[in-house]
Amino acid sequence: MESRVLKTLEYDKVIEQVATFCATTIGREAIQSLQPSTELTAVQEMLNETDEALAVLRVRGHAPLGGIFDIKPHAKRAQIGGMLSAQELMEIASTIRASRIMRQFIELLNDEQEITIPLLVAKKDELPIVTQLEHEINRAIDDNGKVLDSASSTLRNIRQKLRTAESRVRSRLESYTRGANASKMLSDSIVTIRNDRFVLPVKAEYRSHYGGIIHDMSASGQTLFIEPDSVVQANNDIREQKMKEKEEIDKILMTLSGLVQEVAHDLFTLIDVLATFDIVFAKARYGTEHKCTKPEVNDKGYMKLTKARHPLLPIEEAVANTIEFGDDVTTIVITGPNTGGKTVTLKTVGLCTLMAQSGLPIPALDGSEVAVFESVYADIGDEQSIEQSLSTFSAHMVNIVSILKKFNERSLLLFDELGSGTDPQEGAALAIAILDEVHGTGARVMATTHYPELKAYGYNRPGVVNASVEFDIDTLSPTYRLLIGVPGRSNAFEISDRLGLQHHIIDRARSFTGEDRGEVNTMIASLEKSRVDAEKDAEQMAKQLAEAEQLREELEQELEELRKNEERLVEKATHRAEKIVAKAEAEAEEVMQELRDLRLYARADVKEHELIEMRKRLEGAKPERVKKEGPKKTTMRPLKVGDEVKSLDYGQKGTLVDKLDDGQWVVQIGILKMNLQEDRLEYVKPEKEQKPVTTVQRHRAPAKMELDLRGMRYEEAIQRTEQYIDDALLANLHQISIIHGKGTGALMKGVQKVLKRHSRVKEYRFGEAGEGGYGVTVAILK
Repeated sequence: MESRVLKTLEYDKVIEQVATFCATTIGREAIQSLQPSTELTAVQEMLNETDEALAVLRVRGHAPLGGIFDIKPHAKRAQIGGMLSAQELMEIASTIRASRIMRQFIELLNDEQEITIPLLVAKKDELPIVTQLEHEINRAIDDNGKVLDSASSTLRNIRQKLRTAESRVRSRLESYTRGANASKMLSDSIVTIRNDRFVLPVKAEYRSHYGGIIHDMSASGQTLFIEPDSVVQANNDIREQKMKEKEEIDKILMTLSGLVQEVAHDLFTLIDVLATFDIVFAKARYGTEHKCTKPEVNDKGYMKLTKARHPLLPIEEAVANTIEFGDDVTTIVITGPNTGGKTVTLKTVGLCTLMAQSGLPIPALDGSEVAVFESVYADIGDEQSIEQSLSTFSAHMVNIVSILKKFNERSLLLFDELGSGTDPQEGAALAIAILDEVHGTGARVMATTHYPELKAYGYNRPGVVNASVEFDIDTLSPTYRLLIGVPGRSNAFEISDRLGLQHHIIDRARSFTGEDRGEVNTMIASLEKSRVDAEKDAEQMAKQLAEAEQLREELEQELEELRKNEERLVEKATHRAEKIVAKAEAEAEEVMQELRDLRLYARADVKEHELIEMRKRLEGAKPERVKKEGPKKTTMRPLKVGDEVKSLDYGQKGTLVDKLDDGQWVVQIGILKMNLQEDRLEYVKPEKEQKPVTTVQRHRAPAKMELDLRGMRYEEAIQRTEQYIDDALLANLHQISIIHGKGTGALMKGVQKVLKRHSRVKEYRFGEAGEGGYGVTVAILK
């Protein structure tokens, strides 16, 4: 794409807006060079990456892109053998940590499978793993860029001696500040430092009292900063220790710089991938903020923008238009007066195309489609150049001539006020000739003009359609709505009439225009009215359809609620009946038991079959519960006498005794024999035929990468830790974090004791500064 065209269409302003959503300086710098791609597959991949980032933002609300620095200059200097400062090394460690956090963030999202993000996962896999360098730097340098005592045993010993020497000097000088004459001879009772040496602030008139070396003087000359003779040697010792400290620090920094040198190429790749992540999520945040959507793309020149807005206009002010062309229609000619919004329409089409080809969502509704063009050309705006002594017409012609030499059938051409700036008749003729030239090649063309001669252009050429921008006669202002298929018409007479121009003057003017032109304007006015009426009818029908759909949903919800209420009432009544019957059965059982007792002990003449008959009559009084019959059960093989079966109606097991002619079986259930339908019986395998029951592992929820034990009792925490390690091993996690807090240290020791004795724990350590420090233990699993 030509840079001049990008500037004409204000593509650079859109990129500046996107850059404000970048979280890092490297992202902001990289996005400034973002150019539209002309390859369909590359455009599709960029749009899909942005769409995945949008999904991540919907699920998580953010992406962890903090703590990233531009470390390329540091890596380059280390690559040529330079020594990096502690601050620079700290920035490298912070950036590596940020890449590790981003990698874990993407892995967690992918493992949870809430969303599908294959492109971001592939981008994550490009991040080099240089965690060892991060640990080496963090062991020697803190988050403030200061070299730690633990960087080396030599440095620790030097600093210990240095602190001892400084304490000795301070103690000796403080004895001077507490002396009897201190308030008289000293300007202030403090020990201060000048030229890296400890001194006393002595009043000028008492300089000889302390002796020693004068290192500085106050602005007034009343105070001298003196190093007494008694501490000169001690200060010399401090100076010597500081020199040794600096030598040791330089040695440590040089060693770490050497480690950076070894992985410099990996760091270059790492920073490039992080910049890409920043750009992708910046595009997604821009799309969310500006209510943009991902368009479909094609290489057939077809474009459909549904309710598209100009991306640089405020959302509440921009008028949305639907524009479709590139299939049967390859050229749109927008006619009508100036200030109606024709230029904004051209820029909207051009910018949406460039944004989509850059992987940006576009300010249009879902379902929009954009073509990927090999080139986009635009001749828009006032091209007058005083320096080149060119008129507006000449400047436009120079640009158009250049375009005509370079375009092809895979180009999008945007012409604003084609043929303007010269004689109207000649300008209209040139405009028609130019449109014929570009339309004949198959290129996609949008052109605006105010020449009336072009109003009929779309009626006698296939693949060309007229359009106009609506003008409200009542308010005497444009509505900026694009009307496809309706050419623009002059509203001069109507506007003059509403502004109060005398009617006889307007009538005389109309007589000069000729009948043909009046008929054309009348036709256009009729088309506009028909279109407006059709759109109003369509809006009303859509509204009625939406209301009908809402009413249907409400009725379905009410019907479902009625069904549920009916089921609840039936269930409630059935339970109540069952309770009554159960109570009756219990009383009947008591009566039967009494009868048995009478027979046994009183020798009453009551037979057992009579008791059974009485019980069957009692059971017959029990109301049957209405059940919804499901699909009939099919047995594994034909039933035969002697099979053990289960009654689907009663839930009891029995044995088949005999088969009847009407599809029923005589079933022995306990002491009762019952006639039951075959399709309500289920074959039960004997114990020896049944398959052994296997223990199925209980489904576990996916293990998270960290366990928080804070607030738990010791025994509960230890038990939870052991269970968590098993869950993590089942989930194939390689690293886990256990948050136990600092406290008394008992819980920390207990956790680490569990980790130490577990056979699948490879190693463990305390968390780094960014991981929780001594309140967290990080374990590596085998």
